[in-house]
Amino acid sequence: MLELGGIVILGIIAQWLAWRLKVPAILPLIIIGLLVGPFSTLWSASGNKWISPMWDGHHGLFPGDSLFHFVELAIGIILFEGGMTLKRNEIRGVGDTIGKLISLGALITFIISALLAHYIVNLNWAISFLFASLIIVTGPTVIAPILRNVPLSRNVATVLKWEGILIDPIGALAAVLVYEFISSTGHEGSFTSAAFVQFLQILFVSLSLGTMASLAFRELLKRDWIPHYLLTIFTLAFVLALFIGSGYIVPDSGLLTVVVGGMVLGNIDVPHIKEISYFKESLSILLISILFILLAANINLEDLQLLQDWRPILLFSLVVLMVRPIAVFASTAQSMLNTNEKVFISWMGPRGIVAAGIASLFGLKLSSNNFPDAEWITPMVFMVVLGTVLLNATTARVVARMLGVALKSSDGILIFGATRACRLIAKYLHDSGVHVILLDTNKANIGRAEKMGLRAIEGDIYGDELLDNLELNDVGYMMAMTGSNDVNAYAINTFDTIFGENGAFRLITPEESEQPDSIDEYGLFSKNCDFYAFNEIARDYPNIYEMPIDSAAEYEEVMRELEERGKTIPLFLKTEDNSITIIPANYESAAPREPVKLVYLGRRYERETSVEAVSRDTNGS
Repeated sequence: MLELGGIVILGIIAQWLAWRLKVPAILPLIIIGLLVGPFSTLWSASGNKWISPMWDGHHGLFPGDSLFHFVELAIGIILFEGGMTLKRNEIRGVGDTIGKLISLGALITFIISALLAHYIVNLNWAISFLFASLIIVTGPTVIAPILRNVPLSRNVATVLKWEGILIDPIGALAAVLVYEFISSTGHEGSFTSAAFVQFLQILFVSLSLGTMASLAFRELLKRDWIPHYLLTIFTLAFVLALFIGSGYIVPDSGLLTVVVGGMVLGNIDVPHIKEISYFKESLSILLISILFILLAANINLEDLQLLQDWRPILLFSLVVLMVRPIAVFASTAQSMLNTNEKVFISWMGPRGIVAAGIASLFGLKLSSNNFPDAEWITPMVFMVVLGTVLLNATTARVVARMLGVALKSSDGILIFGATRACRLIAKYLHDSGVHVILLDTNKANIGRAEKMGLRAIEGDIYGDELLDNLELNDVGYMMAMTGSNDVNAYAINTFDTIFGENGAFRLITPEESEQPDSIDEYGLFSKNCDFYAFNEIARDYPNIYEMPIDSAAEYEEVMRELEERGKTIPLFLKTEDNSITIIPANYESAAPREPVKLVYLGRRYERETSVEAVSRDTNGS
């Protein structure tokens, strides 16, 4: 009981440490596992591990084949959740560079790494290709914490983010396919017609069963045959049944079936899909926490001593310094990325949870079947995972600054709210070359924003998703413009220092509009512009104009006139180089020191100076 409870407690502590230290969770998980596992034999009085998942084949927490079965089921659930993250529209929408990285780059990594493993470490071809298939995966769980801690230029951050997201299930699928092929060829890894037929059977059953089961599950949800309180645990039972059932039809087909099932379920219209996704994600975090402490603890010192050989160290060095750069430069040959950006992407190749988890699973199974060289799989993959994560996490910021790919300033704008008025302002900013993102819980508003070519996120301001969103790395301004004064205040109080380092603003409240002297430094646009006035003007006069302003005195005069006449909202000051300054409600503090253009929304303001209409609401949305 002490060991079981200790694993869960240590796993959650490791996740918390990763959050506090802003490092991938796999790093503290594996280190803790090694400390309570093989390394603990060096200082324990009995010479035994503090946590022994399995020893002598019949003792420990998981005697016999129970450890293998637990790992297999846990990996199946994790892969199902990973499969759900792979969306068709994301693949279609990625740039040519990202598409080549997850196809050509992965293929180059796979082939060269297999050749190096065979000729340097002298592994047989089957194990060499299995090792190569396991290390093509980076994964969002390892890349996201690093990128979140290092503000990068948008091109670099986008490439690394989407490579990690898309290569995760694709790499898992490749690893499972290689393993299934190895298993079907027998102990010697020889190719026979019977092995090929068995491999085709695995493919057929996995594709057909995974697809049909997911479609059937959708029908159950659509017909409301599953009560809401059973929804999440019924989904868990569905994944386990899919995994086990597939294995009974064709042995060793379960992993591929759940990957296919997850991919299908994530790409069809399924009721309650968000609740299912949240549950699967939470369950995956718990399983990962338990799994990697167990897997690291199960490694023996004898296995780690294999890595004292110079050959695995040389292999690791070549994977980092040669294989990754070749794959990146080949994939980005025709891209708009400059050389420094390509070098940085080449340097950032941390391997993740999928690689370590599947390596342990396959290593256990192949070793139990006495497959030649199978004992190398787990320690070598763990070496690559730990080595790349440590290397990238500790050097990313320094290398980014050396290469000049780190952001020098955060000038993106995050707008809380995606109403018609918010969309009109965001469209103007977008057309002016400003990176602007809208956030709203209203799906219809998000859809309308996306139709206008704007980047919009459907999300809850009270959740943790914002802090994990890499697209917000370059945000330095925030404007809270929702219909709720409480939400706007919460946005300021919570995200001021995170997304508002250059300026954080909110619409004033109706009470403040009646008592202008009570407006603080966060007030936005005008002393009489609360949510209702803001949206009313945007509805009646959905046009944005630019007016030349030559001096601070003229600015203050125009602002007073706009405030008195009504039906007009001053928004921004725009300089000759198109940089934007948000006008606060206490507009005196934003008086310009050089000629600018005053950007305003509403009724056209006629003066002797010229006024240019730069943005109009033409879709009536």
